[in-house]
Amino acid sequence: MRRVAEWATTATLAFVVFLVLASFTGRWGVWAPEELLAGAIIALLVGLATGRLVWARGGWRLLQPHRWLLFLVYLVGPFLYAMTRANLDVAWRVITGRINPGIVRFNPGLRTDFGRTFLANSITLTPGTLTVDVDDGSGDFYVHWINVRDPSPTADAVCGPFPGWARRVAE
Repeated sequence: MRRVAEWATTATLAFVVFLVLASFTGRWGVWAPEELLAGAIIALLVGLATGRLVWARGGWRLLQPHRWLLFLVYLVGPFLYAMTRANLDVAWRVITGRINPGIVRFNPGLRTDFGRTFLANSITLTPGTLTVDVDDGSGDFYVHWINVRDPSPTADAVCGPFPGWARRVAE
């Protein structure tokens, strides 16, 4: 019964977001039946796909305003800096041919699925790294890295401040 409530609430929130976004088409409050049907179907699918994630461990975790503010600070600060630095590093390595690719394993110590997903996506979006796998049991990350300096690196060596930000935003 709890899963149904999570799913229904998430679908309802998704439908409300759809209505707000659809209002920016210039026809405030006037929607065609086809638009409402499409929005309802998409909201149901979003509810099914993300209901458990949104309501995991204590309810409104992902809807808390301070988490959104932290996420925006993360995007504009550490993530943008890491992206810029990684782009320059990969360009330099491609031009000079100085690469030492390999797959490394490390444990960032994240407890939640959302925290691990947050970190895995941050790593994958950064040029020169790709999250290959995350072990659900131990929380170990397997990352393909363009320049392996140490076969058993720390989380900080591979992805810098990302694990700390994943803890702040997602856990």
